[in-house]
Order: sequence, then C-alpha cells, then structure tokens
Amino acid sequence: MSVEQYLKPEVIRQISRLDLRAQFIVKGFMQGLHASPFHGFSVEFSEHRKYTPGDDPADIDWLVYAKTDKYYVKKFEAETNITGLLVMDLSRSMGYTYRQEMTKFDYGICLAAALCYLMIHQQDPVGLITFDEKIRHFIPPKSKRRQLGTILSHLAGLKPAGKTNVAAALVQVAAMLRHRSLVMVFSDLLGEPDEIIQSLHRLRHGGHDVILFHILDEAEVHFPFDGMIEFEEPETEDRLLVDASDFRQDYLEEVESFRDHLRRECYQSGVDYVELDTSMPFDRALMEYLISRKARG
Repeated sequence: MSVEQYLKPEVIRQISRLDLRAQFIVKGFMQGLHASPFHGFSVEFSEHRKYTPGDDPADIDWLVYAKTDKYYVKKFEAETNITGLLVMDLSRSMGYTYRQEMTKFDYGICLAAALCYLMIHQQDPVGLITFDEKIRHFIPPKSKRRQLGTILSHLAGLKPAGKTNVAAALVQVAAMLRHRSLVMVFSDLLGEPDEIIQSLHRLRHGGHDVILFHILDEAEVHFPFDGMIEFEEPETEDRLLVDASDFRQDYLEEVESFRDHLRRECYQSGVDYVELDTSMPFDRALMEYLISRKARG
C-alpha cells in the first residue's frame, strides 16, 4: 500500500476522531506516564520560587497564594519528555490476510501512525525500528510534525518478507536504548513464547515502559475453515493438508493457550499486552486501550 492509501478518507476520519479526543486522551495517557514512578517517567515537585513576568500563570500554586498572599510558581526538578519507539515486525507472516482489507502489517501501520501522531501532538519524540530476524531499519526519535510522514512513508515502502526472530530483535532493541523509553511493539509474535517473554523482561529491567500489540488476522483467531484445506506456514512455506473441521477445536485451544500464557506473563512483568485481530476497527481498539490505561492511572 502507498502512503496515499494509508491516508485515504476513511483512515483520515479514524485518525481525526483520535485527534478530537486528544485533549483528554493524550493528556491522560501521556501525562499518566510522566507522573507515574512505576513507569519511570516521574516529574517531581521540588520547591517554589516567586512568580516573574513570562512564567506560565497556570503554574501558580494557589494554595501557597492563599496562605502568603504572594504569587509563587511550582519549580520542577525535571520536565522529561517520553521517548517513544515504534517497533514493527517486518516478517512475511505479517503480510497475511484471509478476507480483511488490511494485512496484519497494514493494521500495525495504522496503529503506529495513530500513536506516532498522539506522541508528536504531546511534543514527545518518537522513532521507528523494523525487524525480522534482526533489526533492519532505525529512524531516530524526533518530535517534529514531519516525523509522522517520515515514519509512515518508510513503512508504506516496505513489504513484509522473510523469517522472524522476535526475541532476538527485542534483545537488540534493549541493547540500543540509552534512555528510558516507551517501547511499542507490533507483531503477530510467531516464535518461541518463553524466549519472547524473556526479551520483554530484559526491556522492563532496563526501566522501559513496554506495550505489546499482539496482532493476529481474524482467521487466525476464529478459524473460519471447513473441509480439507491446505495450509502454508508463512515463513518456511511448508504446506500441510488437514481436515479443518476436525482440526478446529485443537487449533482454537492452542491459540487461546498461547495468548493466555502471554497475557499472564506480561501482567506479572508490568508489560501492557493488547490482543488485537484485524476484524477490529483499529481506531476503536486503540481508543479502548488508551482509555483503559488512563483509568489504571
């Protein structure tokens, strides 16, 4: 898909709806990160100083004014920006779709574009990493508005191909980061779950906030197949002929077990695990997640 196709009218309307809600969603979501020591982005109040012309009146401490009848503003130790990093799985399996308009990769791009927009709206720098078996591209974080176009143009020019090693790529990401960051991972997570979980632990131990967007195709979640079907393993291209009707129950149980394992491990390690499939409107799915995160504080 081209950049223009990602920005077609219905997608613009979806991102615009996010924009309309940005006044309370962006502030609640991003400032929640700024203020929460758990996430490592604390903005600590240290002392007051007298108000001087040019200071923002919004910073006046009215409780102090009530006691002293003088204007004082809050002084902050550090007004840190969050550095965001979009980490996109570029493996061949991400290019799959059964009957939805968007592949898993397209769906991830739309999510990434919306989150990139929201962070830049907050004047927080955001960058991009793409990976398959290892890191392939890196766009350093910036907060300028044209960064959205830079990231989207780059993603739109890529075609998912090759095998993947999610765990190895995330270990590379952890080694690259020098400052605490908000790491947003977009992947179908095809790989060894325990190795992926260990790599997520490494990111968390580095002090990073991690959001894992687990994107599956609608067919991978609901298995809408009947009769004898030939399936192709997306990365090895191995083929297997199965009776889909007999296979369905075992398959669905295996998928749920896989997701449940990730869900449980992510919860215990403080990683946000967001389950998605391509039948969900991406803007609504993202908004529900952001609202739930805001509610958790």
